[in-house]
Amino acid sequence: MVVPADDQPAGPAVGRAARVSAPAGAPPEVHTVADDWAVVYRGARARLYEGLEPDADHDLDGVGVRTLPRPPGALVATIATVNDVHFGETECGRVTGREDIGPVLSVAPGERPYPELMSAAAVTEMAGADPDLVVAKGDLTSVGAPGEHRAFEAVYRPAFGDRLVTTRGNHDHPAAGPCFDAEPVAFRRLDGVLVAVLDTSRAGEVGGRIDGAQIECLDEAAARADRPVLVFGHHPVASPDLVALTGEGSGLDRASTDALVALVARRPTVAGYLAGHTHRNRVRRFEAAGAVPFAEVASTKDFPGSWAEYRVHEGGVVALHHRIGAPEALEWSERCRAMFFGLYAGWALGSVPDRCFVATWPKGCPQG
Repeated sequence: MVVPADDQPAGPAVGRAARVSAPAGAPPEVHTVADDWAVVYRGARARLYEGLEPDADHDLDGVGVRTLPRPPGALVATIATVNDVHFGETECGRVTGREDIGPVLSVAPGERPYPELMSAAAVTEMAGADPDLVVAKGDLTSVGAPGEHRAFEAVYRPAFGDRLVTTRGNHDHPAAGPCFDAEPVAFRRLDGVLVAVLDTSRAGEVGGRIDGAQIECLDEAAARADRPVLVFGHHPVASPDLVALTGEGSGLDRASTDALVALVARRPTVAGYLAGHTHRNRVRRFEAAGAVPFAEVASTKDFPGSWAEYRVHEGGVVALHHRIGAPEALEWSERCRAMFFGLYAGWALGSVPDRCFVATWPKGCPQG
């Protein structure tokens, strides 16, 4: 079934149905592909296609899409995530020390701050998915001010209560000290999966690290686990393209990356590492770790306005990128396409396989 663009349902697939007109001739963008549905945008106007056959090619009004395979077994848990929400930020696209880069965007005086606007819309959509757990994986604040963290909590905590787990990013951990506490490794046990959330932040550092005690704690938990383990953190693994572009501070340092990959290689219970920080959608895999994904998810606060959903089945997990679909959120995120001389949109969105993918449980991984 194809749901017409003028008759969109509310819900996590397309949010509250965009009513912002698409620019004339806006090219189609496939933002989300699931096992039996997909969402295609033209500018800020969405169309939801439902009732599609899993693991099959489809022509969606001239747009070619292949749906994801459906993992074996029943759906047993759902996890929602956000990252890089940056409460307290007032300018989007500014790079310290590089005043030549633009445009720099902000909202008009008296308008709702864009981090609050985007997060409030994300909360509405995530609540519609009724997740068992919500992970906010870092950069909850702009400069690590306590008032910024209180503003974050005021938006997220009433909706999710004890289902919300937070950790820190570099913005939350200035040299003067963090504005909120985070466990070095926080565990949450759900049906079919064990979730581990790492604090990868270090005081005053842009890049991240995982220390020996964290690796040991995660290793012991993975060795004992009677179900697959999904690991979340703010900083992604070190990536050659990131290092070439912005230097070593763009993710985990090399020692942390090597230690994490080695842990995944020796512990078949660990089924994925899911991060943020880079404001882009990207998946990497390492030969030593087999098909296990090491993923980055784009920012919630600007283009494309992201939150991620992980649908845990008995035999694997479906990872889905959602673009926040409320009209006011889309209006802001569309403006953010222009950042960094118009190059930001391509950087942030990534490819469909970087946004939406299936990870079946590794061989030897307990099924829970």
